[in-house]
Parts: sequence; C-alpha cells; structure tokens
Amino acid sequence: MRAAFASRFDDADPLAALTVGEQPEPSLPDDSWVTLRVTASSLNHHDLWSLRGVGLRAEQLPMILGCDAVGIDPDGNEMVVYPIVPTPGDPRGISILSEHFPGTLAERVAVPRSNLLPLPAGLAATDAACLPTAWLTAWRMLTTKGRVDEAEAVLVQGAGGGVATAAVALAAAMGKRVYATSRDAAKRERIAELGATAFEPGARLPERVDVVVETVGAATFDHSLKSAAPGARIVVCGATAGHEPKVNLRRVFAMQLEILGTSMGTPADLADLLAFCAERNVRPVVDSVVPFSRVADAFARLHSGEVFGKIVIDHGA
Repeated sequence: MRAAFASRFDDADPLAALTVGEQPEPSLPDDSWVTLRVTASSLNHHDLWSLRGVGLRAEQLPMILGCDAVGIDPDGNEMVVYPIVPTPGDPRGISILSEHFPGTLAERVAVPRSNLLPLPAGLAATDAACLPTAWLTAWRMLTTKGRVDEAEAVLVQGAGGGVATAAVALAAAMGKRVYATSRDAAKRERIAELGATAFEPGARLPERVDVVVETVGAATFDHSLKSAAPGARIVVCGATAGHEPKVNLRRVFAMQLEILGTSMGTPADLADLLAFCAERNVRPVVDSVVPFSRVADAFARLHSGEVFGKIVIDHGA
C-alpha cells in the first residue's frame, strides 16, 4: 500500500527524511485490533519531529507517519481514530500512532477496535480528521485542566498553530472573552475572525485572564504569568520557543496560580469534543486540504511555518 514514512532521520532538513512509497499492509498485533481504510488524515508537528528522530530509534525505521485519521472500519462504518494505544514496551505504557505502531498516513492503518469512535452526523471526515491530536489537546487544556467553565476570559499564546487556533475557536464557541497573541500581523487578523481580540506577543491585555493556553514556552511564559488573574490556570502543552523559561515564583504563590501540564486527552474527551463540534456547529480551522498524491507538498507547507490551522490529507484524492 502507498504510505508516507520516515526512511531516515535528518534534524537539519526533516523533509529530506520523508519518503512516499510502498509499505507492507498493516499487521494486527492481536484479535482486538482491526484494519481501517483511511479516508482523511491531518498533519501535526509531531510528524516533523519524527523525521528529525525525536521519539524514534533507527531500528524502528521505516515508520509510517501520522497520528490522526478518519476511515471505514471492517463493518463499513465511518470512524474517527483515537491515536493513543497501549504499548507495554514504552516506559509510559502507551504511545501515539507512528511512535511504536505504524501511523495513519497510508491507505490503511491497524488500530485497536476500542480506539474507534463513530463519526457524528453532519461532521465531514476532513474536519473530524483534524480533531484527535491538536484539537483534543486544546479541548483538554480548556476543560479538564483549565476548568474553563469557571472562567470568563482566556489568553491563547502563539495563535496560528493547530492547538492554539483550536483553543481560540473552542473558547469563543463556549462564550468566553478570548485574547490571542501572534508575531504575524496576518495571523492576528485571521485569529480575530475566529472571535478573539488579537495582540502582539507581550502586549498588555485589557484585563487579567482566568485561563492561559501556553504552547510557546520561554518566549511568552513571563507574559502568561503577568496576564494571569488571581487563581488562574496556566496550562502548558508545548514549548516551541524554549522549554526552560524563567519563572517568577513570587508571582506564582502571591497570585495563587496553577501551572498545569497536559498532552492529548482520553477517549471520553474525544467523544465530548466530537459531540461539541457537531452540536455547536464548530468546525476546525483548515489551512488546506491536500490530496494524498501531494502529501510531500503538505509536509513542506507545515515545515514552512506559514500554516494557519490544520493541513488535511484527502486519501480519496
């Protein structure tokens, strides 16, 4: 079957490590797994990190990339893939597809049957394929970790990327006052269209916020601390611009701030997210839909940093 996979590692030029070609059909570890015919998938920065060699070993190559997918199960049902699978050999006890088990950027993928959730009526496969990683992370940051139901105002740092853009769209749909930062003026204009008030990084906000969605790291963390209201939750899921920020601990304890880490979410979280998007008519922000025949171009766009929202791969095109 045709697939996009890491054939080697290249930290300086990850695109050079990407190969699109033939790979063996999926193998099922046991009878609790099934094969899904993939109809849509989406890219994540995780895929670029894999090409750099982060989280993979040379003996695991070639490794089919991709975490997110929607497809057709053996019974003919349209299903959304929850991408975290039990992995006894991993210190975490789990892994995400494309770390130990082949990923979703292929014609077919093997997953545990319990990892499949029905595609809600009215939600297109190309939209649902955006949800299981970036949007699920944003959902958990806001709900389970951030307790956004207790909040009035939310700050999203680094809007434009998949998680941050999802957080803006979701928080706005929940009726919160949303502030978002971006270095890029064009991205600030687009994020404003999603219901946020956009600022340059480090700008003074009109008010302190109850929840901060932090995906950037060292470059924005001091601003996140200064923008937090008493008792606020600063929820961290990434560190794209530095993983060792300076933290003013006096502000943390004086303002009784909570700094919380998270990654992805549970199957129940994904079910709630799917239902929310279907019922509230919330649709993912899609940068572009690219046919699988041009998947290498999709990786190049992701690597360029010019993306706003998710890049979707249409496996039927």
